Amino acid sequence: MNRLYIYIILLIGIHGFAQVKDVEPVYEQEEAVDTTLVEGSYNSYFELGEVVLFDKLKFTSHRKKVDYYILRRKVHKVYPYAKMAAERLMTMNAMLDSLDSKRLKKKYIKRMQDYIEDEFTEELKKMTRTEGQILIKLINRQTGESAFSLIKEYRSGWKAFWYNTTASMFNLTLKEEYDPYNNKEDFLIEDVLQRAFAAGTLEKQEDALGLSYDILAAKWKK
Repeated sequence: MNRLYIYIILLIGIHGFAQVKDVEPVYEQEEAVDTTLVEGSYNSYFELGEVVLFDKLKFTSHRKKVDYYILRRKVHKVYPYAKMAAERLMTMNAMLDSLDSKRLKKKYIKRMQDYIEDEFTEELKKMTRTEGQILIKLINRQTGESAFSLIKEYRSGWKAFWYNTTASMFNLTLKEEYDPYNNKEDFLIEDVLQRAFAAGTLEKQEDALGLSYDILAAKWKK
């Protein structure tokens, strides 16, 4: 089980030796799209950001209400790791593209693995089985690839098979994908995320799957 978590965190901390300087984000003030002066008064018109309206949470039983809030706590806990995975994957791909030889690429990935094991293993080992499965799903949401595919790409197909087999012993699968259109629990995860983004309790990162919360909410409301 410990090795399983090592390969999950391989997807998360892959920037450790990237030698890429962080760039401070530049925030530009929104410009008025129409500014007029009418009879001495100053009128400004600004484009507003997207506003998402949510239905009031309703539960058919106390058990379902408790389950939702337990799920919300777990999603809040693991989402930052999935977000990191997407960010680090972009950084890692950029670094690997800059390396000319397979030997250097292999050496770079090995250094990443050593760094990640030291930095993240103990933290992620504390996750429950359910939290681990939510993390695997959210890695797919943020990167567009399953954890299995990412391990297969950056390690070997045999290791991906082996660790997926190990995961299955604990009722986990690295091949599992995020499908809120057909899986009710995945929709509830998406609902938790969208409400957290709107409230500012989680930092929003666009998903890699092209999801539409409006379409999802309408489907499951029926």
